[in-house]
Amino acid sequence: GSCRHRCCSGRNNACWALGARRARCYCDSYCQRTGDCCQDYLATCRRAAVGCAVGPWGPWSGCSSPCGVGSRARSRQVTVPPRHGGDPCPDLKQRRGCLGQHPTCGTAK
Repeated sequence: GSCRHRCCSGRNNACWALGARRARCYCDSYCQRTGDCCQDYLATCRRAAVGCAVGPWGPWSGCSSPCGVGSRARSRQVTVPPRHGGDPCPDLKQRRGCLGQHPTCGTAK
């Protein structure tokens, strides 16, 4: 079976061709895990693989708690999604602890 014009990303059961003995062989990137790729999968589809690209990290948010323990978060966006079995995207969100110290903390009414 041949993957010509059939390279698909992820697990796609509709992305197949007839292989040896009229059995299905697959042209999706998941076929490398299951071992049922068409013979020309690597030559045809990996050549067309596009790895994920992401933009820069955004700024950290303010502390989620004005007084005491909280968290901050930041994120980044995918600029080029992965295709045809290219490298997956790295983490798009980060979180870290913080200590809120608003001027009104510690004052009782």
